Amino acid sequence: MAVDAGLTISDLAEQAGLTVRTLRDYNERGLLPPPKMKGRTGFYGEEHLNRVRIVERLLERGITLNGVRGLLEAWDRGEDLADVLGVAATTTTPPARQETAGDGLVTAIALAERFHEIPDGLARAVMAGLYEPVDPNTYRATDPELVELFDELIEAGMPITRALDEVEQLRTDCDHIARQFTDIFLRTTIRSFRRSDRGERDVGELTAQLTAARARPGRVAAGVIDRFVERYLGSVVGRELADVFPDGA
Repeated sequence: MAVDAGLTISDLAEQAGLTVRTLRDYNERGLLPPPKMKGRTGFYGEEHLNRVRIVERLLERGITLNGVRGLLEAWDRGEDLADVLGVAATTTTPPARQETAGDGLVTAIALAERFHEIPDGLARAVMAGLYEPVDPNTYRATDPELVELFDELIEAGMPITRALDEVEQLRTDCDHIARQFTDIFLRTTIRSFRRSDRGERDVGELTAQLTAARARPGRVAAGVIDRFVERYLGSVVGRELADVFPDGA
């Protein structure tokens, strides 16, 4: 859904799940594009919300605010993250599966080599949730199962760019589901708590509901997704078997 280009900073803060003070700090540090001014009021839109989400994801991966600013400035200039980090990406053919050390760490050089075919490849791998920086020269898998899926797509013959696209789309879909469940929690449990006396019993109920809310999305989504997967795979396999056994033998 497109974001209204006429958001005030308060509106942007609400959509991003941050405080106005945090967004003002991002503005002062040059992490956000300037708003469109109408009189003395600045207005924000889709590009600002996307940039805020990028900043938050990089911060979650342990990159400092100054580091984030450097990365964003480099991306705006069209530079690759590998260049920003001082990693010399080569033209070596990327391996089918990224080998890691026993501690699960992988060097920035190895990742830059693997993703060299893709513009901002290493940056996209980080943004897609595959890897996160431990320090400027070392990375680790953010989600081993997601990395395993990515590796399997590559080994199955899918071009690395398409495989990364698939992982990014999967992460986007999961983010949408998480935000939807959070919105439901806000419109039900939180709204009910705000109307309560906020006594000890109310706080206890809120805490219990919060615990349940953290577990429910995975359980509900997994069940729904499994049923859809079963339906779609059954249809695909059925068509394949129909080609092999046209008479239904």
